[in-house]
Amino acid sequence: MDEADLAKRLMAYDTSTPEGITTGVSFIKGWLESNGFEIEEMEVAGLPVIITSTKGTGPVLVFHGHIDVVPGKPGQFKPRVEGDDLIGRGAYDMKAALAAMMCALRDLREQEGVEVRFLCVADEESEAMGIRGTDVLVERGYGGDFAITGEPTNLHVGVQAKGVLALCLTVSGTAAHGSTPWLGDNAVLKANDVFRRIEGMPFARQSSDFFDRPSINLGKIEGGDAINKVPDTCVMHVDIRYVPGQDPEQILADIRAIDDIAVEVVFEREPAYVANDNEYVVALHQSLADANVEEAELVGRDGSSEATAFLAQGIPAVEFGPVGSGHHGPHEFVSVRSLADYRHALVGFAQRVAAQQTDSRSHIRAV
Repeated sequence: MDEADLAKRLMAYDTSTPEGITTGVSFIKGWLESNGFEIEEMEVAGLPVIITSTKGTGPVLVFHGHIDVVPGKPGQFKPRVEGDDLIGRGAYDMKAALAAMMCALRDLREQEGVEVRFLCVADEESEAMGIRGTDVLVERGYGGDFAITGEPTNLHVGVQAKGVLALCLTVSGTAAHGSTPWLGDNAVLKANDVFRRIEGMPFARQSSDFFDRPSINLGKIEGGDAINKVPDTCVMHVDIRYVPGQDPEQILADIRAIDDIAVEVVFEREPAYVANDNEYVVALHQSLADANVEEAELVGRDGSSEATAFLAQGIPAVEFGPVGSGHHGPHEFVSVRSLADYRHALVGFAQRVAAQQTDSRSHIRAV
């Protein structure tokens, strides 16, 4: 079973539900055990987490992925191949990458000079603020020396990512009869003005090395309870992705200073940052060239990932995944050809790190 075949098996499970997650994780566990790996299991907030690793010693490289997906239509869980495209829910985010990581792990099973640790969680797509599987794993010592999370990057190496402030804003107005709106204060119209004010704040125009500006999205709005009444309350959910170097507390303070609103932080995540010249980043980038992926670059990622869980504990971590498009959308796909390149790059990366360790020890003995 190669990486594409394995990806199709994983994509067939509807892992947007707890039941599907449990079944999918059981399949992953069985596949790993059948390939000679010993599995550690735990539950975090009722969802399964699995850990395994190769037998080598040396720097610990983490291959990290998630089995859960956002909901899709039933047909999206019937993967199909059209030309080079593997199509279906989770193809790009991130079951194909997870499958390639599993195959790379198998390739590296006997590799000396490095330990490769595989972590699979089931709650990356959750919007809840509570405890998360990756945070628990890192806090319990499964972090390693360098981590790759297989989020979609089109074979580029994501060394930075925007931070997240997901906010629920409640805008207050004054009710009145719909025939005399001038006697009221329409909370829905005020909410639109509030959103435009946020878009016009100074932080929204700031840039960084990899990002020309933050992202601000009005994702959901609810207001009014009768057509003949001026609404006195409007609730909107705003997704702010700020760039590294910006202060989220200052952003929150500026928003809270707007009149007639209450602000609740629904979800928060720090930006990701790893230096371009980090030795593991350099080795990963070089492994892509060895795999004949010459156009690979170091990039910033507009979306956020659980690389931040590793970074929060001082462990350098990047996003790195295969080529595709459409994640969370109706036409999600991944390039089958890129999956092979991705697997080869992961294997080459681990082998390069192991070789560097051997060279370093040889140099010390010579001195």
